[in-house]
Amino acid sequence: MLRITVHLRDEWLLIPCTDPSLHVCWLGSEAISRYTTSYPKREIQADSTFRIRRCVDGGLLSLEDPIKDVLQDNDFIELVIQGDQWMPKQMDLIKSKSVHMSTCLFSMLKWISLDGNSLTTGDLLGLGKGHFKIQVLVYGVNTGFGNFAQTRVGAPLSPERTRMLLALRINVLAKGFSGVSMETLNAIVAAFNASCLSWVPEQGTVGASGDLAPLAHLVLGLMGEGVMWSPQSGWADARAVLEGHGLTPLILKPKEGLALINGTQMITALGVEAVERAQAIARQADIIAALTIQTLKGTPKAFDPDIHAVRPQQGQVEVAWRLRSVLHSDVFHSEISVKGGERVQDAYTLRCCPQVHGVANDTIAFVKKILTTELNSATDNPLVFAERGITISGGNFHGEYPAKALDFLAIGVHELANISERRIERLCNPSLSELPAFLVKNGGLNSGFMIAHCTAAALVSENKVLCHPSSVDSLSTSAGTEDHVSMGGWAARKALRVVQHVEQVLAIELLAACQALEFHRPLKTTPPLEKVYGLVRSVVRPWDRDRAMSPDIEAVHKLIQQEKVGVWCARLILRHWKSARPLSFMCWAREILPLLPLEKLRYSSISYSGKFEKIYKKKKRKYKFIVPCLNIVLFNMCVHYIMKHVKVSGHV
Repeated sequence: MLRITVHLRDEWLLIPCTDPSLHVCWLGSEAISRYTTSYPKREIQADSTFRIRRCVDGGLLSLEDPIKDVLQDNDFIELVIQGDQWMPKQMDLIKSKSVHMSTCLFSMLKWISLDGNSLTTGDLLGLGKGHFKIQVLVYGVNTGFGNFAQTRVGAPLSPERTRMLLALRINVLAKGFSGVSMETLNAIVAAFNASCLSWVPEQGTVGASGDLAPLAHLVLGLMGEGVMWSPQSGWADARAVLEGHGLTPLILKPKEGLALINGTQMITALGVEAVERAQAIARQADIIAALTIQTLKGTPKAFDPDIHAVRPQQGQVEVAWRLRSVLHSDVFHSEISVKGGERVQDAYTLRCCPQVHGVANDTIAFVKKILTTELNSATDNPLVFAERGITISGGNFHGEYPAKALDFLAIGVHELANISERRIERLCNPSLSELPAFLVKNGGLNSGFMIAHCTAAALVSENKVLCHPSSVDSLSTSAGTEDHVSMGGWAARKALRVVQHVEQVLAIELLAACQALEFHRPLKTTPPLEKVYGLVRSVVRPWDRDRAMSPDIEAVHKLIQQEKVGVWCARLILRHWKSARPLSFMCWAREILPLLPLEKLRYSSISYSGKFEKIYKKKKRKYKFIVPCLNIVLFNMCVHYIMKHVKVSGHV
């Protein structure tokens, strides 16, 4: 499907084109129809003739040409009704719209300072989503590289991922070891802040000597060559986009060519998205598993803290606590557990959740640590050490660290889907669940969740192939000079695919668990799990007879991507604990924080807690008298923030 933005009189209309073989005339008629529907007082005669031209170069389009032959996705065009006048020249058109868009998009954005040392994975993800603009705090043998950018393979990175790539490159240059001028660095920052993004192919890097081909494309657009994208112009000529935003194409100085294309930023940027999404899904997988355990009348005895204290793996202990916090207990009561009784022990897919989910959490933490270091590392070659007055060639460009870490991430996070698919099987199998077959009444007429389980099984099977580590491969390139490579680009891309599949499988399990809960009514589960059930039912109705299930899966998948499942549980637990007892900050951070999406809390008062904790550990005696007061203040600030930013319907 193509998306074409049409300028008609004083308005911009986004027209989706599901059939690109339609003629340009259809596009104009559709734009006029939408315009008159939105503005009925601004009449346009039905038989009015019109002309269409591209915004980027002013080229007139024949109304009889197929759309696919003359336009691309995200192109901008102008439609003029007979009697109206063309807008001013194209550059003025983009520039005037740029001013308006920048006011809308950036007036409320925060600035983030890059110094090459303190960028976090959450920061980079926010930069990719356009939540921040950049300012640079510190800055400490040009060769041609145009040929590198002639190798264009694969689809382009999305604007969000390209924005992450560009932000990460700026952070590396800000370290001051790359040898680029402040003028060049400021020009790149200006392009980022204007969302002028180069066409960067997702394929083409072997992950050694830097991500040469993708980074060359990134710089090519900044030089005014090739094509670029911006919210105002779509994909258009790079020079036209830059000049339309009041920017000047880069003119590189000595050493700057190599400095801009050497590094592991492509691998790392994609890897950051993978690890942040993996962390979000891992937090919510425990809640989803708890709902399944409850509907299968599982016992929480396997999550007893003493069991996990004698095997104190950090992830295992945290997962066990999360499961205990939402299942039947003295704190939260479940009618299902009381009436249905409890087994002595459950199947491994229920009983061993802390052990299986726990190592996935620890894997994610390990990979995040590797990538955080990589975010703030100088990976150029050669490196300029100004204080010593020398330039040294080395191997920091090699992508083995992020490549190995991302292969490990895929293997670790895949297990969340592997065990989830087995729990879906138990829910759908009446001999294991004591529920109707495939979770639907009238099974002879309805297939229920049978095909949904098949879909989960297919995704898990595909993940098993994707989990084969790409970094075990190496091919000699560059006439034998680059004789060992990391293949980190593919490691990052397939890790993202694995994470997406895990999200989808867990979305199916959440749907199945909520459907299973229907057969326990009128009994209710614990308040946190009832809230999760209510969240799902706010977007998906119960399954009473067969219907298309893909919209349901997509709706719940979106809830998981937005991290709403964990937030709702955390909100209820926080309310209970706030009224029950004043919790020490250390305990709060250890027990509640894993349920929360850290990105949403990154720039709240919570971000200061880590700094205080370090001071407290270092000078415990000196600050001992203020600890109780500060604990209460920090905790209440955190609770207030969450209550303010998480909307929950109904009374808790």
